[in-house]
Amino acid sequence: MSEPLPIIEMHGITKRFGGVTALRNVDLSAYAGEVLAIVGDNGAGKSTLIKVLTGVYQPTDGHMVFDGKPLVMSSHADAISNGIDAVYQNLAIADHLTPAQNLFLGSELTKRVLGVPILDNRAMTEQATAVLKDRLGVQLKSMDVLTESLSGGQRQAVAIARAVRHDDLRVLVMDEPTAALGPQETARTLKLIEVLKGQGLAVIVISHALDDVFEISDRIHVMRRGECAGVVRTADTTTEEVLGLITGANLTHGGAAA
Repeated sequence: MSEPLPIIEMHGITKRFGGVTALRNVDLSAYAGEVLAIVGDNGAGKSTLIKVLTGVYQPTDGHMVFDGKPLVMSSHADAISNGIDAVYQNLAIADHLTPAQNLFLGSELTKRVLGVPILDNRAMTEQATAVLKDRLGVQLKSMDVLTESLSGGQRQAVAIARAVRHDDLRVLVMDEPTAALGPQETARTLKLIEVLKGQGLAVIVISHALDDVFEISDRIHVMRRGECAGVVRTADTTTEEVLGLITGANLTHGGAAA
């Protein structure tokens, strides 16, 4: 039986900003139905790598493959059209809008009344409610409240729902999804990640919270000084081993091929 192919592959990715090399010859792969965690100290290259993956930056060198075919992107819109999206740490949520309005922000549904197009708030609310419930198992007490009144975990669910509203989503990147959340809301967010994994998405999580990483990830990709320091299977490693890769204390580790 042949091994499954990755949904997304990055090969030899290098990114330079003038005389500064932010990434150097980085390989990455992510598979359907897995959680890949990316860890590393501040400045290790995690954010730059993800911005290349999501089309925000174009690599200086190297190439990407999606479903076995070459992938070239010139914008984040290109990434979305290819089934790749991201939920960033700031969530990009508009506090003065309702959850439904946030889900459809930039792609609002309209209807015509006396020939004049107006927002179809009812349809957006119904579809947003269905996405939250059917895809994430989340039901808000009210869809008519402003998003600023929601808890951190609920806001995270709205941001995730906005990404998974697109049926063709294949890869979801989550940047520090449990940052600033309390224990209960962290547990709920980790459950949402498990739900998305179970739906066959490749979920890529950037996190400094190693406890969360060990709870939800299948593999851990460690970045250090703009390079990949190793990739390890979560079940086969320890926190100490991962910390050694992050700090460089374990430079002889052989886990890079996992």
